[in-house]
Amino acid sequence: MTDFLLNKLVVIGVGLIGGSFSKGLKEAGLVKTSIGFGSKEVNLQKAVALGVVDSYTLDVKEAVKNADLILLAVPLGAMQGVLASIKPYLDGSTIVSDVGSSKISVIHAVQSVFGCLPQNFVAAHPIAGKEQSGVEACDAGLYRNHRVLLTPTAETSVKAVKKVTDLWESLGAIVSEMPPEYHDEVLAATSHLPHFLAYALVDMLHEHEELGSVFQFTAGGFKDFTRIASSDATMWRDIALNNKQAILKWLQNYQDELSKLSGLIECSDGEALLKLFDGAKQARDCYIVKSSK
Repeated sequence: MTDFLLNKLVVIGVGLIGGSFSKGLKEAGLVKTSIGFGSKEVNLQKAVALGVVDSYTLDVKEAVKNADLILLAVPLGAMQGVLASIKPYLDGSTIVSDVGSSKISVIHAVQSVFGCLPQNFVAAHPIAGKEQSGVEACDAGLYRNHRVLLTPTAETSVKAVKKVTDLWESLGAIVSEMPPEYHDEVLAATSHLPHFLAYALVDMLHEHEELGSVFQFTAGGFKDFTRIASSDATMWRDIALNNKQAILKWLQNYQDELSKLSGLIECSDGEALLKLFDGAKQARDCYIVKSSK
C-alpha cells in the first residue's frame, strides 16, 4: 500500500481503463480529487454520476493546473495531440503516465512534443480489460491480480516510477518493468495477435454466405475464442498501426504455423498432429493453467 496520497488526479479519456484507475484510487482513499477531461461532455457527466471521477472540465488548462498525476487513457492515435494540448500548462512536479498498448509509439509521441523525454513521464501498460468498453464498464477491482508493465527509460525519474508503481500496486496490480522495445515485441505476440485472430475469424465467417446464419450454431469454444472480438474497434485499429512491425512479424509466424498444420492434415500425419496438439496442451497447462491457480 502506498502512502502517496494524490491531491489531484486528472484522467484524460474517462473510459474503462482510465475510469477504473480513478474509481479504484477513490475507493482506496488515495486521491482527494479526481478530475475527468475529454471532448464528450455527456460521457464526463456520466462518469461523475457513476462516481468514477469527482468532477470534470472541458478546459484543458483548468484540468492540468496543479495536478499531481495526469493519466493519459486515450487511443494511441490521439496521444500526440493530447500531449501537445497539455504541454503549455504542465509544471515540473506533475507526473504524466499513460496506459497505451504500444510503448515505442507513445515514447516517440512524447519526444516529438517535448523535444526530449521529461523525467516525470512514466510509460505504463495495464494488462487488464473487458470486452465491454466505456465508462459504464468501469470497475474499481479491474486491476487486482493483473500485471501492469512500466517501461521507464534512462531519463525517467526513479522517484516518479516509484510513485506510479505504488499507485498501481495499491489497486492490487502486479507491477513489472521492462524495456519498451521488449514490451512491444512480447505484447504483439501474446495480446495483439490473439485479438487480430479473433477479429479475423469472426469477419471470415460473417462474410461467407454459404454458411448462412452460422453464428447460431457456435458453441462455448467459439464464444471463448472470439470474446475479445467485441473489444473497442478504435483502440485496436490504433494498436495495429502503432505496433505495426512487431504485429506483422507475429502474424507471419502464425501463418507459418497454420501452413505447417495444414500440411500435416493434408498428409494425414496423425502422429505429428498428436505431437503438436499434446505439446501445445502441455505448454498451456504448465505455463498458463498452473499460474492462474
